[in-house]
Amino acid sequence: MNFSEIFKQSNQLCKVSPDGKYLATCVQYRLVVRDVSTLQILQLYTCLDQISHMDWSSDSLFILCAMYKRGLVQVWSLEQPDWHCKIDEGSIGLVSSRWSPDGRHILNTTEFHMRVTVWSLCTKAVSYIKYPKACQKGVDFSRDGCYMALAERRDCKDYVSVFVCDDWHLLRHFETETQDLAGLEWSPNGCVLAVWDSCLEYKVLLYSLDGRLLSTYSAYEWSLGVKSVTWSPSSQFLAIGSYDEKVRILNHITWKKIAQFEHPATINNTKAVAYKEVERRPAVGNEDLSLHNITLGSTLFNTQSKYEICPPPVQIPVVKPDPDRANPKIGVSTLAFSTDSRYVATKNGGFQVQSLTWHCSGDSLILLGKEQLCLCYMDTEQEDK
Repeated sequence: MNFSEIFKQSNQLCKVSPDGKYLATCVQYRLVVRDVSTLQILQLYTCLDQISHMDWSSDSLFILCAMYKRGLVQVWSLEQPDWHCKIDEGSIGLVSSRWSPDGRHILNTTEFHMRVTVWSLCTKAVSYIKYPKACQKGVDFSRDGCYMALAERRDCKDYVSVFVCDDWHLLRHFETETQDLAGLEWSPNGCVLAVWDSCLEYKVLLYSLDGRLLSTYSAYEWSLGVKSVTWSPSSQFLAIGSYDEKVRILNHITWKKIAQFEHPATINNTKAVAYKEVERRPAVGNEDLSLHNITLGSTLFNTQSKYEICPPPVQIPVVKPDPDRANPKIGVSTLAFSTDSRYVATKNGGFQVQSLTWHCSGDSLILLGKEQLCLCYMDTEQEDK
């Protein structure tokens, strides 16, 4: 495995374009677009304020930058750098912004989740959807871009509404068997909708497109439950990360558990490869300590890092959460399948890695820290041999 140099970023805003050609990162109020193969800067855009959220359109031609504090959304074009679009939600505020599957509509969620506003970049038309629920993941689109599932809260009950994305009309509306719905996600083939309850109850429900309940899965009771859920690209597996620091894989035929992965504090498996980041400082001689070099030498006290392979057993640093603070950093918070569904990357506990993202080729993984990012390239040819 090889690693690129480290680049700056803010708020973990770093995404590869859907076509895999570009890498977009945000640094304060600037948007930087790089070529994935060379990592050279192609475009540099300046927004009106610090960027809170960034997202690519499905065709990789536009980039959305949301500034939640000011209720603004700016859209930039890669083909026409001089073209841009600005959406101002005004006094009603803005808490979420995302693309529709066609890459020509933007969905903005207002403060207090009063409504979802659908803006068209082509016709400048505006549509409104009421009763969105404030939850972890309340909106999701099917992979083919035909349907949108929206979590709703009415009369102290949870509902799911399915909309057709062509004209945004309501197709299905049904109540879910959840106490406090926390999120929903379509399977990549668009046949099944996974819905999960809040962390107070371990419950994952599988619904068909017409609202029929296909199956319910619960691993245990009377403890903190589901923290993250994701589908494999093949739709054959559903990965569930929970607060007990385990990942459970369900199959798409019987919806039963077929595999379980734990996160031990010590790795004893001789087949596992562990990489450790090691800082290295440049050697400084007496002649380098002159006032001239200290003032003008920009790299005199800079530190660089490299990754070394650690022989087993490897002790993983564990951060003990504070039980007196809200939202303790325990459990599996991030799950990411590779494009061929052969690998799954996970983040458990309070590791310094904030986010994991696979490249569309499936042979590289983006690691996001608090203020930096790094690309990891897997040597899949050597592994196949």
